[in-house]
Amino acid sequence: MSIRALIVTLCVTIFAGAVYFLRSPFVDSALVFLEAAEMTLKIVVVSMILTVIIAFATGIGRLSPWTPVRWLCISYVEIFRGTSALVQLFWLFYVLPLFGPKIDPFTAGVLGVSLNVGAYAAIVVEASIRAVPKAQYEAAIALNMSSFNRMRRIILPQAIRIMIPPFGNLAIQLFKLTALVSFIGISDLTYTAYQLNQTTYLTVEVFTIVLFMYFAIGLSITIGMKLLEKHYSRGIRLGDAR
Repeated sequence: MSIRALIVTLCVTIFAGAVYFLRSPFVDSALVFLEAAEMTLKIVVVSMILTVIIAFATGIGRLSPWTPVRWLCISYVEIFRGTSALVQLFWLFYVLPLFGPKIDPFTAGVLGVSLNVGAYAAIVVEASIRAVPKAQYEAAIALNMSSFNRMRRIILPQAIRIMIPPFGNLAIQLFKLTALVSFIGISDLTYTAYQLNQTTYLTVEVFTIVLFMYFAIGLSITIGMKLLEKHYSRGIRLGDAR
């Protein structure tokens, strides 16, 4: 779907959601929904930043010539890809404090989401770096560049263009995973919807409003990633990857 079509869809979603909300019994609870949406967005933004850091550190670490570093990164990826995200979140919030300082719900939620999605994103980073043509490495070596400068100035700029599209899918996956933080008591959209449903029993109205809000945020993330992809693809013609 084109960026223009996505923007139109987002506008229609916001308009339809606003009309539905104004006709619902929750007009006086607008502030509650806005605060919940703010908390969800905070978790999404902080988790995305941390996920990118984890992904690059681990993805590059998996290519390290040092065996301990490489195996540490491989082990992290396999553990967090092979276990449930919800169990990981519970382990961070309920089990980890038994061995050290207590973690507040926000920190545990951000770490749980970031570590889970970061494991998948690390594979994307590794694959994207491997996809850079071997001739680029050879040219950088011929220019007598250090390993650090080769990666920073030659390899990563090309790899980033390759990893943007799959990163877009992972961004949506991360956004949807944030709903799990409601299980540790964070007042995000999912937790707020559950609480309102428990007190009002207006199940259809509550979860339809939250559905509109989640869809609007998800579309906004998709549009942002499409714009980023377009920016990094500027001047690149199809078939020029080689």
